[in-house]
Parts: sequence; structure tokens; C-alpha cells
Amino acid sequence: MSETPVKQQSTTAFYGQSVASFAVALAAVSVGILYLDADAWVRGFLAIAVLYLTTSAFTLAKVIRDRQEAGQIVSRVDQARLEKLLADHDPFSKV
Repeated sequence: MSETPVKQQSTTAFYGQSVASFAVALAAVSVGILYLDADAWVRGFLAIAVLYLTTSAFTLAKVIRDRQEAGQIVSRVDQARLEKLLADHDPFSKV
């Protein structure tokens, strides 16, 4: 059977860039909300909305990743079954 990795690893640089990008974006939105010329309740509402959006984005990314990983595992099981059938099959045997 062929060995195919189920989990692909990203590089350290990509991970670092992703974390830095997230931190810069969140800081920029926070500063923008802090200095917004509006009442405190409007700024509070926007801050809560940003936090909700952030947690929703993380949850969506996790669900998509989990579904993709589950599909890869099912495909590996199907591939292993097919390889076993092909290995057991002898086209020159008499029936």
C-alpha cells in the first residue's frame, strides 16, 4: 500500500506570518474602534461584534479542516480496500 500523509504540515514562516497578520488586523480594528467618534455603547457593540466574528471565523476554519481530514481518511480506507482486492486477484487462475 502507498503511504500518503493525512496531515500536511505548514512551515514555521507561514505559521508566524499568519499569527502576525491576525495580531495586526485585530490591533488595527481595536484601535479604530477605540478612536471612533461615537458613543461608548456603539464602540462596545462594535467590539463585541468583532470578537464574535473572530470566534466564528476560527470555528468555521476548524469545521472545514475537520471535514477535509475526515474525507482524506475515508479515501485512504477505500484505497486500501481496492489495493487489497487487486493484490488478491489473479487473472491467470482457472475458475
